[in-house]
Amino acid sequence: MTDRYLDDLVVGETWTGQPFVLTQAEILDFARAYDPQPMHVDLDAASAGRFGGLIASGWHVASRVMREYVDAAPFGATSMLGIRIDELTWLKPVRPGDALTVHREIVEVTRSRSKPDRGTIRTFTRVTNQHAEPVLTFFNLIQMPAHAGVSL
Repeated sequence: MTDRYLDDLVVGETWTGQPFVLTQAEILDFARAYDPQPMHVDLDAASAGRFGGLIASGWHVASRVMREYVDAAPFGATSMLGIRIDELTWLKPVRPGDALTVHREIVEVTRSRSKPDRGTIRTFTRVTNQHAEPVLTFFNLIQMPAHAGVSL
């Protein structure tokens, strides 16, 4: 991907990532390390629980979305700084074998008044499963250079 900067971006620009699948082993490994709740780590307890089976930690899903973003590099090698995530919402459980697709849209582009060589973009992210059902949404505020030759 070509390096892109604040000056290159427009509100309404969208992109969609390549689907990725969460396996049972990956769900269990992540949850054992970072979110060891029964619905994420114990197959029997998960089956007997309110979700009727094993589900991925929402934090796992969010971290895989971040990985997909880094791998996709929609702005090339342009340096960026994540500032904030707003309205992170887990809408539907993610189960082993679900294929997730990340959809992003630029909803705001703002040049800094105090440092005009940079600015922020606000994106809306929606993650859907293989049935096109939304499973996760959030807004992200990212700082980036306005043009080439600026480093953060």
